[in-house]
Amino acid sequence: MTLRHVVMWKLASTDAAERSAQAAELVRRLHALEGFVPQIRAITASANTLYPEANWDATLTVDFDSVEALEEYRVHPDHQEVVAYVASVVSERAVVDFEV
Repeated sequence: MTLRHVVMWKLASTDAAERSAQAAELVRRLHALEGFVPQIRAITASANTLYPEANWDATLTVDFDSVEALEEYRVHPDHQEVVAYVASVVSERAVVDFEV
């Protein structure tokens, strides 16, 4: 089984340049987890490039071998550092987890 974890964020800033910079930093931090969090099987993070007035600002897709691996990722110290940054810039978050 592969479990896919998908997250989308809306950033709190109303300034387009600041929101763009924050989305880029969020993506950079997420990609930096690869190789440090052993539970990650595949990771893709991206900032939105179209229709910023309607779309979410950033997205993450991560694949895990199991629910247990996802739970270990959630509490991993490197992931928790990213979570702290996210909490400082995000206004909304949406998540879906499913088997692929």
